Amino acid sequence: MTPAESGTGPGIGAGLGEGLPGGPSPRPRRTAASAGPSYVLTEETPVYVISVAAELSGLHPQTLRQYDRLGLVCPDRTGGGGRRYSARDIQQLREVQRLSQDEGINLAGIKRIIELENQVAALQSRVAELAAAVEGAGAALQAREAAVHASYRRDLVPYQPATQSSALVVWRPRR
Repeated sequence: MTPAESGTGPGIGAGLGEGLPGGPSPRPRRTAASAGPSYVLTEETPVYVISVAAELSGLHPQTLRQYDRLGLVCPDRTGGGGRRYSARDIQQLREVQRLSQDEGINLAGIKRIIELENQVAALQSRVAELAAAVEGAGAALQAREAAVHASYRRDLVPYQPATQSSALVVWRPRR
């Protein structure tokens, strides 16, 4: 048994940023048949058939089919239409079951929670993108400002405003 199958390894994202709840927005689905020979095994790789996914999540296969019909956990599909679950899907199944059993939330509520968490993750990603863009624009502005300062002619003297002096000057008109 691999660490991903046993649930002890890093393959199953147990943190808020790695799976539901709080995971990233829904990933684009790829079928195993369209993956090609360069398919890399990650926590999102669809590898488990429904019977194995049911055993790993501790749920009945019919429950997995029901969750798929309701849109709670949507596994990838093979060319023939068979379901293939990833390690992330297994984590989602466990989370849906926990919310249902331990928290007493109905399936419609769980679906709304998942949608809102995906929306929050998408917004957090957008905020990070915008913060990076602002940081890049600030750096570009500083570089342009430095270039302007470097282009100053050195024979010019920078203007310094006159300061008020406490010296006493006596004025005597010429006669």
